[in-house]
Amino acid sequence: MLVGVVSDTHNNLKNIRQIVSIFNERNVGSVFHTGDITTAKSLAEFSDLKCDLFLVYGNNDREESGLDKVAEKFGFHVQEPPMKIFMHNKNIAVFHEPELIDQFLKINVDIQLVLHGHTHRYRKENLDDTLIFNPGESAGMLSGKNAVGIVDLEDLSIQRIFF
Repeated sequence: MLVGVVSDTHNNLKNIRQIVSIFNERNVGSVFHTGDITTAKSLAEFSDLKCDLFLVYGNNDREESGLDKVAEKFGFHVQEPPMKIFMHNKNIAVFHEPELIDQFLKINVDIQLVLHGHTHRYRKENLDDTLIFNPGESAGMLSGKNAVGIVDLEDLSIQRIFF
């Protein structure tokens, strides 16, 4: 099963439309957004996804009113980080800020995949039996420099797609 990973879209509606198109074209089974959507209008743009959307709030989302209403309207799964989910025989944790990951993994030793955002920087790191992944920038204005990720939950292989 393929899952899409996106972070820090920061109200860039043009990029969000491209991201939705990328994930729909690749038939991902679910999409994880690791936070900093920024506005309810931006979140609503994800309603064209042909799969479930799981998201955690980022530091720029916590003050925005309306995100909960949009999430409820479209059936998005949203919560404060960390989100813990079991999908396709994998334990997955979703954060926005990466600072709490190490402490979390000391208590939750059964996690195979950790997704995060916040830094706008690519990260692919194996920590013992856990893969930590951040696809990097997705809200920038420079074409070809933005990226999303696709993770194959069978073998935890990763593909980055630039747009």
